[in-house]
Amino acid sequence: MKALVINCTLKKSPEPSNTAALAQVVGDWLTENGGVEVEHVRAVDLDLHPGVVSEAVAAGDDWPAVHDKLLGAQILVIASPTWLGRPSSVAQRVLERMDAMLSETDDDGVPVAYNRVAGVVVTGNEDGAHHVISEINGALCDLGYTIPGQSWTYWHLGPGPGPDYLDDERGHDWAHRTGRAMAANLYGTARALAANPLGAPPS
Repeated sequence: MKALVINCTLKKSPEPSNTAALAQVVGDWLTENGGVEVEHVRAVDLDLHPGVVSEAVAAGDDWPAVHDKLLGAQILVIASPTWLGRPSSVAQRVLERMDAMLSETDDDGVPVAYNRVAGVVVTGNEDGAHHVISEINGALCDLGYTIPGQSWTYWHLGPGPGPDYLDDERGHDWAHRTGRAMAANLYGTARALAANPLGAPPS
């Protein structure tokens, strides 16, 4: 089984990413407890052109390779910081490109996002995590991903400016415990769908 973590931080590598650090907790559980092969992608490092198609929209567009990774993974985690109480602009770009998956099916007419599970990781200094989770999960559900119960984790220290996740240990125990529960629920649901896959929707 494979998992893809798309980190939608605004920070390019090799700058440390708070969002990557919390998403790593989820990925580590999947690897250590489920033997899942986990790949982390930092979207801001790629040249993802605007658009709502899976193919390249211009020379140098890196989205087709990400699309291939999505189709190769049974588990997807979208990880985003909170900015102005909303998902990052990078997360929005990723979701817009994924929009093309609405019209993609396999040879049996099954939408390509069916029988895949997804969850969300959020970090930020201000409240709004539940709003970010609901926006991203809503989009992924529209595409056909299965969203298990409690398939998210987040970290923040309340409203207003404050320390970053990597700079303050407060709240880590809860965020990590919730992240491990998230990983377990994603893995269990992915296994259930593999054993009993959804078919094509009724005509």
